[in-house]
Amino acid sequence: MWKTSRSRTLVFIALMIGVVLLMHSPAVAQCSMCKAVLSNSNARFIRNFNMGILVLLLPPGSIFCPLFVVLERDRTENPGSTGEGPDSKTEER
Repeated sequence: MWKTSRSRTLVFIALMIGVVLLMHSPAVAQCSMCKAVLSNSNARFIRNFNMGILVLLLPPGSIFCPLFVVLERDRTENPGSTGEGPDSKTEER
């Protein structure tokens, strides 16, 4: 029925997007302690606080995403690589 794994992947992604759109709920970027402290604040301050939390996610994402891309490319280009250095010796039994 499915000719390629690419079509399976596209169908899976489309189904996951559909599930997310149908079962979404408002996301808040606050822990329970932050939410308790901000409960008496005005809506504008709470919105800005949420945006600040989301902005703080950018540096780790911008650091680690390129690292994972480079590691994945290396893994796909060298499938026989075990990650061991040239000086490591394995003992055969």
